[in-house]
Amino acid sequence: MHAISRLNRRQLGTLALAVAATFSAPVMAQEVVKIGYSGPLSGGAAQYGKNALDGMLLAADELNAAAMDIGGKKVKFEIVPLDDKYNPSETAINAQRLVQQHKTAAILVPHSGGIFALQTTNERSNFIVLAYSSVPQITERGNKLTLRIPPEFTTYIEPFSKYVMERYGKKVAMIGADHDYGKAWAAAFKPGWEKLGGTVVAENPMSYNRATDFYSGVSKAMAAKPDVLFIGGASEPTALVAKQARELGFKGGFVVMDQAKLDEMARVVGGFEPIEGAIGVLPVSADPSPANQSFIARFGKKFNGRVPGSEALWNYTAVMATAQAMQLAGTSSDAKAIHAKLDAGYKALKPEQNPGEITHVNERGGTNSRVRGGAVKDAKVEVVKTGN
Repeated sequence: MHAISRLNRRQLGTLALAVAATFSAPVMAQEVVKIGYSGPLSGGAAQYGKNALDGMLLAADELNAAAMDIGGKKVKFEIVPLDDKYNPSETAINAQRLVQQHKTAAILVPHSGGIFALQTTNERSNFIVLAYSSVPQITERGNKLTLRIPPEFTTYIEPFSKYVMERYGKKVAMIGADHDYGKAWAAAFKPGWEKLGGTVVAENPMSYNRATDFYSGVSKAMAAKPDVLFIGGASEPTALVAKQARELGFKGGFVVMDQAKLDEMARVVGGFEPIEGAIGVLPVSADPSPANQSFIARFGKKFNGRVPGSEALWNYTAVMATAQAMQLAGTSSDAKAIHAKLDAGYKALKPEQNPGEITHVNERGGTNSRVRGGAVKDAKVEVVKTGN
């Protein structure tokens, strides 16, 4: 009572207004929005899986710095990563944990086997599969809660094949990876190559994720005297396949499926010279666009100067677009409502948030964008148009 009596009228009035403002102001309670990740974080494809995850982590950082609100509530984004060792059965177990324990409305998976495993249950369990794989069947299945993040890989087959045919010849030996994604690429590549007048002289898929010695498989393919080798899995083992082929005397070119990245391969084998004549997706490091260069700088700042690859770029943008879709839908939990806003979510992104230039999400849940190939010529990467 003595303390109150010493307050003058003006002070009492100010105190009353402050109390009233406290109780009348809307309270912006912060909630945590979790996006799941299930991919290889150990084994031969661990670096590939980490690259995909790092793009997601950068997106979460930037979203949190922007203090986004969804449905009138301030939110904080959190990426929940689980290792599935590139094993689809592990992916399914991880997804169950992510949905039940962490309440994730979206789970990103960077391999087709795991994506197909989740598509058997995700509509019933009400979560979006953020599918980092360019296999066309991912969207052809008609799953209504799937986003295919990169463009379809079939876009690359004709321009890549024409390029190496003109430089090296029309005989190809196919020694890509034996996982589901490698099999899908091989099944589409073979008829595409033959349609252009090429010949497949050997088919010997190998286990890129469990081996480091590929001499036996490469030797068997080279016995057929190919002009070109079709190779591809994660970047590190793919680089070793190319290196061992050179050590065995192979002088031809390489068609590299899009899971492997030319710049990452070059770091493994000590430069671009050992993979001269290789054609694959254009490395992020070789794209001079301002939006792409901005992304490289921001990624490098977070990850100690590392240069990002396509996995980081595409999955960064997918998380940014998913967050925008949540905001537009006014919910972070209703997967159907969020999925319905993904096209608008991508279109709402700023250029620096969409360095891969996704133009839209089609009615099947697949993205369309500007895509270009990159080829190693004279130990440098040159741009090869793909027609998109």
